[in-house]
Amino acid sequence: MKHFIAAGLTGICAVSSAWAQSSVTLYGSLDAGVAYVSNVGGHSKWMEEQGNTQPDRWGLRGQEDLGGGLKAIFTLENGFYTNTGAMAVANTLFNRQAFVGLASDQFGTLTLGHQTPFSFDVLDPFSTAYLAGSWYAFHPGNIDELADTGVVPYNNSVKYRSPTWYGFTAGAMFGFGNTTNFSDGRTMSFSLSYANGPFKAGATWSNEHDRTVSIATTGITTFQDQPAATYLADKVENMGIGASYSFGKVLLHGLYTRTKLESGGQSDTFQSYDAGANYQVTAFNSVVGGAATSTLEGRRWSQVMIGDVYSLSKRTQVYVNALYEHANSSAQAAFFTAGVSSGRNQAIVLTGIHHSF
Repeated sequence: MKHFIAAGLTGICAVSSAWAQSSVTLYGSLDAGVAYVSNVGGHSKWMEEQGNTQPDRWGLRGQEDLGGGLKAIFTLENGFYTNTGAMAVANTLFNRQAFVGLASDQFGTLTLGHQTPFSFDVLDPFSTAYLAGSWYAFHPGNIDELADTGVVPYNNSVKYRSPTWYGFTAGAMFGFGNTTNFSDGRTMSFSLSYANGPFKAGATWSNEHDRTVSIATTGITTFQDQPAATYLADKVENMGIGASYSFGKVLLHGLYTRTKLESGGQSDTFQSYDAGANYQVTAFNSVVGGAATSTLEGRRWSQVMIGDVYSLSKRTQVYVNALYEHANSSAQAAFFTAGVSSGRNQAIVLTGIHHSF
């Protein structure tokens, strides 16, 4: 009987040990507030805004220790709207990310599934929109793919991130079109990033076939002989470089992106210059801001933003933002997803609360 009990206890301990080597984390973010937009189609608008400082989302992240520095990993992430409860992409549960793979301390990380490109992973953290926590500060149309919208992640993709060597990390990514024509829907992306103390930098390049681009949100109605609302690029070449440096209470950041759009034998280039600063006034309060200018097909949009973020805790913040955009005579002002102005100017003032779990 003693031997039987001892064997049972040993088995229980072994099972407990096995479970202890695996973990699954539920996480998420909710953000909602009230916004005033000065001009949408010739009229001012009050609205409840959502997902401003961070996109509304929930997800599951897990790992299993396989021994020898090797782990099995996965992430499932859904984007939704706090103000309505609707999914960000209809009929697609894990619309932001869905992947599984292996991570090795020695050899890097390999994942497969529905995944964000390196423009989001590497360049976005140098943008004003990311560092100032303001969704509307993304560049017009999100043409440079800094925000994770429904058309940005790569489907059917294989993604590799190397270990870090002397501060450098490299990445490569390939997305299959899953058709009999190998080039249809094909995507590929490469990245190189560097981090050393207060200095960080990153660069990316990608080539994408048959990509939907949100041209219509810029106020353009027809682009490359296609209706802007349904514009489909035959080929998109997207590249960028960014950097940030922190000293004391100040963080400085800058970013350049260049996106070449081709369809039907026509080609146009979208470019953005973006820079800003964050100042940590106290341990709980920070002042954030930045400016960007973007061009496409003779049109120019220039925008500035300033905000204040106050942390009630590590997980909860309240904030206020003010943004202004001016377009040249060939364009209409149009903050990303705010609606198109009837003229060349548009302003947004908003305040809200963000909570993560």
